Parts: sequence; C-alpha cells; structure tokens
Amino acid sequence: MTPRERADQSLTSSFKRYLQDKGKGRGGDGGNYRRNAARELERFAEWAAGDRGDDDWTGIVPNDVDREPTFDDLDERVFREYARHLAGDRGLKQNTVQTYYRYISAWCGWCVNEGYLEAHYAQRASAMAPLPEDDGRKPGDQQAWTSEQRHALTRHVDEQARNAIEAYTTLPVATDPLDKQRARYAALKAARDRALVFVLAYTAVRVGELLRDPNDPRRRGVRWEDLSLDDGSMDVYRKKQQWDAASLPDPVISPLRSYRKLMDPPADRWPVFPTFDQRTLATHVREELADRGLQPDVIEERRDEFARDLLLTLEEDIRPPSITTGGARSILQRLSEEGKVDIDHPKHDYLAPHGGRRGMGEVLVRAFGYTVAARYLDNSEEMVRERYSHIEAGELGDVATEALDEVDHIGT
Repeated sequence: MTPRERADQSLTSSFKRYLQDKGKGRGGDGGNYRRNAARELERFAEWAAGDRGDDDWTGIVPNDVDREPTFDDLDERVFREYARHLAGDRGLKQNTVQTYYRYISAWCGWCVNEGYLEAHYAQRASAMAPLPEDDGRKPGDQQAWTSEQRHALTRHVDEQARNAIEAYTTLPVATDPLDKQRARYAALKAARDRALVFVLAYTAVRVGELLRDPNDPRRRGVRWEDLSLDDGSMDVYRKKQQWDAASLPDPVISPLRSYRKLMDPPADRWPVFPTFDQRTLATHVREELADRGLQPDVIEERRDEFARDLLLTLEEDIRPPSITTGGARSILQRLSEEGKVDIDHPKHDYLAPHGGRRGMGEVLVRAFGYTVAARYLDNSEEMVRERYSHIEAGELGDVATEALDEVDHIGT
C-alpha cells in the first residue's frame, strides 16, 4: 500500500497494528503502556470526529463532508488544536497533559515510519506550543518514607507477627482443629504482611516488579524459587523488560525465613506474597478442584474442613495468585492506620508502596552518593541525580551557609 493510499484511511484503522507493535516488550512497552496508549488514541479519535471537546467543536473533517477523519486530514494545526484541548481541560494536571500528548505523539511518529503521514506533525514546535510548561513538581515533593515512618511501620508489623505466631505455636494440644487453623491463618497473614513491608522498606524494588500486575501477564509476582535467602538476592522482572537480581539486605532475611517456615509452601513455584482475599481464593479453589474431577458437593465438603480456603490451597497444593499492586496499596493503607503512623502528605494519607523505594533512595544517596544509589535502585546515575536533586540542592545550601558564616566571621 502506498503512502497516498494510506493517507485515505481512517485514523482508527492504524490503532490495532500500532498497539501490537508496542506490545513487543521493549523499553517499558508492557501491558500498562498498551492499555494507556489505547485509551488515549480512542480519546484522540473521538475528539477528531467531533465527539469530544467544547460544544461548538465539530472535529477536523470539513463541515460539508460526511466521513470519518483520515490521515489526509492531519497536519500540525490539528495537533496544535489537540494540545490546546488537553491544556484546556482544567481537571488535568500539567504533567498529565504532557503525558497524554506524548501517547499521541508516539503514535504520530509511528505513522510516519509506516507511511501513513509524511511528517511528524505532533513534534513540531507550533503543534506543541499550547502544551503547559512543567508544573515544577520536584521529585523531592513525592512521598518518600522517612526513617521515623519506616521504623514505625516495621515495628508495628513485627510486633503483630510475633504476637500472632506466638499465639499459634503455644496453643494447647487439645485445641479444636478449626480454632488451630484460625490461629495459623492469622499468623500467616501477619507474617506475610511483615515480610511484604520489610521488602518494600529495604530493597527499593519497584512494587510492579514484586507483585502481580493484572494488565501484564509477565508480571506474575515473585515466587519462592526466585529468592535465595542464603545469598541475599531475589530475581525480579525489571522495568527494562528483563530478569535481574535484586539485593535482599539483612533486615529482610529474618522476616522472610520466619514466614517461609510458617507457610511451608508445597512447591517453590508458590508466590511469596499470595492473596488472602476470600472471594478470589474461593473461586480459585472451586475451579482447580473441578479441573481435578471433583463434583461440586464434594468440593464444598472439602472446603468445609478448613477455616479458610488459603489453608486448603496449602494442603492440596493449589497455587494461589499473588497479591496485585493494588492489593499492596490496600494492605499498606490498613497497616498505616493500624500502626498509627504519622503521615503528612498532600496526596497520600498512608505509606504508599513507591514511597518505600524513594525512601531507600534518599538514604542511599545521602550515605553513599549517586553512583551507588543508582546501582541499587536499578536506574541510571543521571536519572537518580534528577530525581534526588533536592538532596544535592540542600547540601549545596549547607555549603553556602557555611561559606557565608566563614566570610561574615572574617569581616567582624
């Protein structure tokens, strides 16, 4: 098909192929990228057709023409109008406007390479002129767990786990079996929460590398086979779309060892952080036992033997799914409230998962500098310097203050 023939095609005709190309797993183009790009492309198509925007907006097709927008209708003025449309949406933050426009710009560049367009109109200065400037929000303004917050949360989950494990392991021999199961379940949940908090607090691993992402099948959550507690390492699927080893520092090892001993997973392929959601596990157990040939009434009788479906999964080696990244946020919301952690942040009223990574970044930059921090955080030194520039600015401020004090002392 020639570029001229492609210019006559509708915009939406290119979306499926573009998204397939972006799904090859390179450079961050994972499931979330495809989903977000698809959403923004649909919004752009609706706007181009006149179905989104101000009441008097009729789209990019001439008023006397009845057809869908095609590539022949696109030029830099169209992208300029779309940038103005995004910037005029008062519900969007400035950096969000930039992000949404980048999805459309990336598609535009692909269209040039594929012969749909003659030029990358979206990247021309006149097209991008209406986009807002960076809103000035610095990385240092984003949540990072402070030392006090980290200690408060880890102390809380450690105390909860110790108490629950002691309550379970000291039960009298004559305890009712279901009561014993309930105590074991409570100990497992507390031990899992403790291990999760310690890993998030001290490893600086991205939560998306640690847990399951429903939008990306490659991110199924770390399994016990991915951990080497003796070596202090953990294999994770990195943001750069490849497996890599992450460090497990000393504070993390003991909670993980205790948790594994208590759980005693039937196989190493079990998730380290399985979901405890009862509805999810009930469905999972029923489906798995049905696949094994059990009738519904037999399945329910088997389930009745256990206080919780999680304990049945352990008994029957029915591997449950990992916690999702959203589930981790819910857990941390609960734990932050239970632990009465003092939090003063404009966006989060709890210790969010990404704040653990940023908190460790702050510690590492201050203690060892940008080079060591970059290696631990699995980022480029340039990116770490940019994200933690507020630390260097503060240190330079201290230097300036010291210099001023010295000069003022000399002048007296």
